[in-house]
Amino acid sequence: MSYEERDAYGMYVDKNHKGPGPELMGADTLIGDHVHNLKNEHLGEIKEIMLDMRSGKIAYAVMSSGGVLSMGEKLFAVPWEALKLDTEHKRFTLDIEKERIDNAPGFDTDNWPDMANPQWKSQVHSYYGINI
Repeated sequence: MSYEERDAYGMYVDKNHKGPGPELMGADTLIGDHVHNLKNEHLGEIKEIMLDMRSGKIAYAVMSSGGVLSMGEKLFAVPWEALKLDTEHKRFTLDIEKERIDNAPGFDTDNWPDMANPQWKSQVHSYYGINI
C-alpha cells in the first residue's frame, strides 16, 4: 500500500500543486511503505519513524525484513538520510545491495537498541555510509 492509499486527509491529492506532498508528508502515511534498492530488489517495509526529540528531526526509519505476518522478521534502524522517496513508484529507495541488508545489524521487537547511544549511532551510520 502506498502513501497515497493511506492518505486519510487528502493531503496528496493533486490540487494543482497545492498541498504539502511530497515535500512535507505525514509520518503515518509513510508507515508501511516498501523499500527497494537501486536494482529494484525489495528490501523491506517501513514499520516506524523515530524522531530525535532534541533536534526535532527524523533520526531513523525502522525497517522490517523477512518473516511472515511479523513473525520472524528482523528490524533495522536505517538513518533517515540513507532513504530517498521514490514518488514515481510510491516507495523508498536505499542504495545498498540486498546481501548487505541481509547482514545488517538489526534487532527484534523484544530487544530494541539504545538508539540514543552515540557509539551505536556511529556504527549504524557508518554501516549505511552516512556521515554524522
